[in-house]
Amino acid sequence: MRSISVPRLTVFSEAHILRNALFLFAITTLFYAVGAMLRLVQELSLFWPLNAVMAGIFARYVWLNRLHYYAICYGAMLLFDVVTTQWGMASLIINASNMVFIVIVAQLVMRDKQQAGSEPGPINALRLFYYCLIAAVFCALLGAIGSEGIDRQSFMPSLADWFSEQFSTGVLILPCVMTLTLPHEITRIHWKQLLPLLSLVLSVLAAIAVGGAGSLAFPLSALIWCAIRYPLPVTCALTLITGAAEIILVANSVINLAVSGPLQTAQLFSTRLGIATLAISPVIVSTSVAAINNLMRQVSLRADFDFLTRVYSRSGLYEALKKQPVNANQHMTVMLLDIDFFKSVNDNYGHECGDYVLTAFARQVREVVGEQGLVARMGGEEFVVAAKTRDPLDGYQLAENIRRRVESTVFHWRQQPLRTTVSIGIGSGTLGNRATIDAFNELLVEADEYLYRAKKAGRNKTCAKSVAETDIHHQEASA
Repeated sequence: MRSISVPRLTVFSEAHILRNALFLFAITTLFYAVGAMLRLVQELSLFWPLNAVMAGIFARYVWLNRLHYYAICYGAMLLFDVVTTQWGMASLIINASNMVFIVIVAQLVMRDKQQAGSEPGPINALRLFYYCLIAAVFCALLGAIGSEGIDRQSFMPSLADWFSEQFSTGVLILPCVMTLTLPHEITRIHWKQLLPLLSLVLSVLAAIAVGGAGSLAFPLSALIWCAIRYPLPVTCALTLITGAAEIILVANSVINLAVSGPLQTAQLFSTRLGIATLAISPVIVSTSVAAINNLMRQVSLRADFDFLTRVYSRSGLYEALKKQPVNANQHMTVMLLDIDFFKSVNDNYGHECGDYVLTAFARQVREVVGEQGLVARMGGEEFVVAAKTRDPLDGYQLAENIRRRVESTVFHWRQQPLRTTVSIGIGSGTLGNRATIDAFNELLVEADEYLYRAKKAGRNKTCAKSVAETDIHHQEASA
């Protein structure tokens, strides 16, 4: 797959104040002009992107939130009205309402960033939904007052128009602005990757053809498919384009909500299709979430368990020990196990045979330990057991049970019998006031020392401090 590098584009820079000011003025003027062109007769606006775009810019670049930058944005709005309208004092109020939306959203997002201590980036979508709601309410209150002398609507209908327009465009545009990035490189696109996009286009065309209120829900399933297959910035952009297109199509009666569409179908037909689309969408999301959860479980399994032997990995053992209830009087036995002369198994029979022996060995240890303790592979042919025992002798007997079980087992590899033994070092003691992890680490050091002694004594041995002291006492008594 060929790829083409794309140079990174930086519009705003904290060090370039004049350039920031010029770009803010140009972007404000551009989107103000776009909103002005979309105005309908007798209505204030059809689709007003300016506020959401500027709110996203100020929220994304924290260092732009200075009084002089806000003043430049407000001044660009007023200058455009001076050139294109005769609103006079109403322009001051209407554009002040625009600034209310911009400032509220930007400040709320910045508060989240300060609390999280994170760099600018995508924020929680649910919070963004609420921030748009709050900002739209205050913007609508001021905007409805300022627009009373411009349109023929009374206060309450004007308030509803302002609120619905600001809220809808905010929810559509803000995620796109907050996540917008240029790709590091452009790769060749396979035709199958375009299927979600094609389904989205077809769903909008179907909405135009069918008409009715239910047709507005047609793109929902396609958008969810896009969300599953495409990166977040692409999904946000497609959602913005679809939502804006539907608003414009409805406003211009291309999608007719009141009567049947070009297919001359009944309203019930549109409603049924819309409900079907709504019904399948949660199923698509649920299926995707189930697949993600399954993947997360597999990742967790690989992280916490040794893939070959199915016992705990080192990190998994520590996580499991953290979840153990703390009891100061609880006695713990830590065993370090090393398969004797395991290298010769790999050298004489191959690594596949070695893997088989490791797996069978781990299974035997698990069967002997049972629910009494945790088994983990520390690496190579070395394993560890952390067991709850009554006293040192109980721990020693458990270790001896493991050693005898391994010694008496005959492994069969390609009809050839194999025998192996294990050397075990033991560390034991009560938890006391120590955390389980701290106690385990201390006992592991002790077990490592006695594992060395078991190997030095000829292997196939279980060696522990209490047993060594007992042997010394016996020798002294005999003397």
